[in-house]
Amino acid sequence: MRDHFEIRDHDAAGRIGRLEVPRADVTVETPALLPVVNPNVLTIEPERLESEFGAEMLITNSYIIRSTDRIRDRVVDQGLHEFLGFDGAIMTDSGSFQLAEYGDIDVTTAEIIEFQREIGSDVATPVDVPTPPDADRERAERELATTKEALADAEAADTGEMLVNAPVQGSTYADLREEAGRHAAATDLDVFPVGAMVPLLNSYRYAEVVEAVRAAKRGLGPGAPVHLFGAGHPMMLALAVAAGCDLFDSAAYALMARDGRYLTVSGTEHLEELDYFPCSCPVCADHTPADLRGFDDGETERLLAEHNLHVTFEELRRVKEAIRSGTLLELVDRRARGHPAMLDGYRALLDHAEELERTDSTSKDAFFYTSHEAARRPEVRRHRERLGRLAVPDDLLLTESKAPSNHEYDAVWRVKAPFGPYPPALSETYPLTAEVPERTDGAAQVAAAAGVAALADANPETAITLGHDAWCERALERLPDEIETENLRTLG
Repeated sequence: MRDHFEIRDHDAAGRIGRLEVPRADVTVETPALLPVVNPNVLTIEPERLESEFGAEMLITNSYIIRSTDRIRDRVVDQGLHEFLGFDGAIMTDSGSFQLAEYGDIDVTTAEIIEFQREIGSDVATPVDVPTPPDADRERAERELATTKEALADAEAADTGEMLVNAPVQGSTYADLREEAGRHAAATDLDVFPVGAMVPLLNSYRYAEVVEAVRAAKRGLGPGAPVHLFGAGHPMMLALAVAAGCDLFDSAAYALMARDGRYLTVSGTEHLEELDYFPCSCPVCADHTPADLRGFDDGETERLLAEHNLHVTFEELRRVKEAIRSGTLLELVDRRARGHPAMLDGYRALLDHAEELERTDSTSKDAFFYTSHEAARRPEVRRHRERLGRLAVPDDLLLTESKAPSNHEYDAVWRVKAPFGPYPPALSETYPLTAEVPERTDGAAQVAAAAGVAALADANPETAITLGHDAWCERALERLPDEIETENLRTLG
């Protein structure tokens, strides 16, 4: 782990951490949201971002400052913190976004890093190349090589106490993202943004966002602070944190407000279509949608932006509490019901349950089974893998019901979907204290059957009988032929 980043709590791949930013002499708690501040258009004053919304860090664009004559000299003379009126940490972008949008910029990494140091940035960014999704592989490899050169130039720069980003690129090629992460982690740089995510985020391609993040994380290793560049919609924060991201930068609060859009944790609404606000933030408590529509454009935009920030910071606090209580994946599950693309993202995350299990806490609040996706969670996998450690008798009854009053088995264990079998001594341990619906679905039954099969595979000499509550055919087909089965419903 890098010595400026300390991880305090874990759940899935999400974590609460402390990022020390020495030049600002502050420590930022992660996950953290960095509101994007356009130095030319202050929708909400940076001082208010800190005092009213709780922002500990923000991000602005050093390339825009450098290229704008009317503010460049003021920022150089005053310093970035005084110019913006912000006491927390400030990260600066380098112009890479402009490079992606317009194809060329007139600055090198060495020049922009020096400029960022000169104006007092706390976290600087080199001029990497954000290769867009679906680019051909040759282009992705070529531009990744250019990004690696930029990281080398950033390493060679005189940065003092200023931290420096090491962007991880690679387009939609998982192996390139992993390679880029491994290369970035081997540098002396400090924070690791997963770049070129905005086109995927804008297209609601959340499954591919998860795949890019997980690939980058495999290369970076567990101790690196990870920034998801361009992400700040409250709907996807829980998913992104559960995938392993620590920092987010949001221009969405202002850009959406400019377009009359109102952010919620389950999607985006248009102000023109709202009769009621489903929120109790200061803006929504004091105004109706009709009120906001009645103001001039500037006031409407400001108030919408304030709401958008309130709901985003509220969701981030909710995510942190979920990490502390061990309920992050339950929160992701709830958010996944808000949009089909979010459900795709959640399912993509569960494709990496083996990776998530390595950092997932082994004891937390009760496991809630609220969807068939929950059958794929790390806790289910962990229980199944540990069945081989248990001492098993020669003749064993596994049952979803109570033990029969008279029997000739050596022992009777319970079966609980989606986990599978367990001895009575484990009944009060996590995750077997799970709350599950009485009407279990096929996914839970299939997962439980996989647990029974794992126990049988680990103990081939044991005679196993399973009493199941009318499991589906898919579940029964998962069982080894030597297991005898009884449908408890037909037995009355």
